[in-house]
Amino acid sequence: MQRNALLFVLISLLSGFGSTAMTLAAGIWVFDLTGSVSLAALTAVCTYAPTLAAPWLGALVDRLPRRPLVIGVDLALGAALLTLLAVRSAGAAWLIFAVLLARGVSYVLSDAGESAILPSALSPKILADVNGWRSSAQEGMKLVAPLAGATLYAWRGPVAVVVLCAAMPLLTAACYALLRLAPVRPAPQVERGLRPGLRALFGVPAVRDPVLVAGAAIGASGLTNAAVLAHVVHDLGRPATHLGYLGTAQGAGSIVAGLVIGRLLARRGPVTVAAAGAAIFAAGCLLQALPWWPTMIAGSVVIGVGLVWALIAAVTAVQTRTPEHLLGRVAATSNTVMFGPVALGIPLGAAAVHLGAVVPLALAALVSAAAAAMALRAARVPSVVSRG
Repeated sequence: MQRNALLFVLISLLSGFGSTAMTLAAGIWVFDLTGSVSLAALTAVCTYAPTLAAPWLGALVDRLPRRPLVIGVDLALGAALLTLLAVRSAGAAWLIFAVLLARGVSYVLSDAGESAILPSALSPKILADVNGWRSSAQEGMKLVAPLAGATLYAWRGPVAVVVLCAAMPLLTAACYALLRLAPVRPAPQVERGLRPGLRALFGVPAVRDPVLVAGAAIGASGLTNAAVLAHVVHDLGRPATHLGYLGTAQGAGSIVAGLVIGRLLARRGPVTVAAAGAAIFAAGCLLQALPWWPTMIAGSVVIGVGLVWALIAAVTAVQTRTPEHLLGRVAATSNTVMFGPVALGIPLGAAAVHLGAVVPLALAALVSAAAAAMALRAARVPSVVSRG
């Protein structure tokens, strides 16, 4: 089990570094080729758009052998990234978008496949701990990879970044091959399609509630994007580059949160921890709404803690309370529920910021706190009924 745990953390380190470095480099590269800020910004859309197809891709994960699938996906991604070596001019910039779209699809498949593999590779006693360590590893790479990717791009150009990032999925494929998995007996008469996965997700309160709470908190975080920038620049009179300090502070909070969440989940359970994470995120939004730079830094740290607690609680609930043969569908669909609202939250926040930076921050806090309160209230209902 320790061997598998180390391999999963290493996979998170490698994939986190590769994805973050390539995301940054792709935007810079498109801008250098085309001179268009709008086209450069669209590179991020290609990466996240496949999340909307996650329920259908998750159904595919449940129909195929999972370890061969994730290995094949990583090998294909490495090969796809190497095709970017053919990009030499603005006319070939479309290939960057195509590869990023393929990378987005690969992430959905890999996330669903890995979530389905984890329970057969780890003891339930350490599953939450490993999920937390994986989150800390990924957040740690968000602190290192942007600087490394930008420095390498400036020093050696896009070719060096492409080669480095293409090596990452090849290494993760090797890590998947080294895992020792317990044999899993196929479930009899497995239902195909999306409906069984939807029932397993939304029909089981122990799974549904933490996923919905995490979706509310993560979706509400989209409301804050424009507000934080406006608050820093217009209200506090600081340069936009100071957003980097806030990102680092949030990353630090996320790393710490990932290291301690395993014990919390063992003591309190996913619903309570997800609700606590959403409430902590709400507190962080209120701190960031105050007209003082130190509280914005502190708010970023608190937000990093809250979002990771909500996310890992939901992921662990899916992994531990879903039938094995449905894990691919439920994991992928839960990702859509948790991250899909961000696509709505960002434009809503950009519109609300015209009312002042405090408005979307307060709205995000209200949404997240309300979701936490509703989840905790629903969790107490069964115990109250049983006593009666």
